[in-house]
Amino acid sequence: MKESIVLFGPPGAGKGTQADLISELTGKPQVSTGDMLRNAVSKKSQLGIEAKKYMEAGLLVPDKIIIDLIKNRLDDEDSVSGVLFDGFPRTIHQAEELEKITQVKVVISLVVPDEEIIERIVGRRMDSETGDIFHITFNPPPEEISHRLIQRKDDTRETVIQRLASYHEQTKPLGEWYEKLGKLISIEGNGTIEEVGKNITEAISHIG
Repeated sequence: MKESIVLFGPPGAGKGTQADLISELTGKPQVSTGDMLRNAVSKKSQLGIEAKKYMEAGLLVPDKIIIDLIKNRLDDEDSVSGVLFDGFPRTIHQAEELEKITQVKVVISLVVPDEEIIERIVGRRMDSETGDIFHITFNPPPEEISHRLIQRKDDTRETVIQRLASYHEQTKPLGEWYEKLGKLISIEGNGTIEEVGKNITEAISHIG
């Protein structure tokens, strides 16, 4: 059975950067269920048509449709040695269903203290003209554009706290489930990009 990797991490943990690294090291393509759903809907595939009904009604797409989409993705040529799941599974039931179609070899959990996540996200500012993203501490904008910087709704303190609470509620039981299976590797995500990347590289060095 194909061996896949699961990557967990709270919003603002730098998952995107580290996912690129893992894909490069292992040759496993990054798979986002959100991207798969949008792709299926735009192509008007049978699964896409089914999923669209739920999405338009504001409902969660049933696990069966998600799993069937993943099955199809695993049949693609670039998935011959498995894939890297980013943001999936989110529940124990999804994890159990996933194990039936691919062997999850390792689960990497990026661990970053909530206060640091809040600082990273709440400090973001967007240039309302260009869409460029800055950070008031880590990547300050040029003085001449400061008048047109805005804070996006998703970047407010209240929203970030809600998203973190939801993340912890979802992933805590799932993390414990994978830990019992001996698959969970927790990586401190509050170092530099290079430091975190080095730790991940060491953790997955045995995976082909």
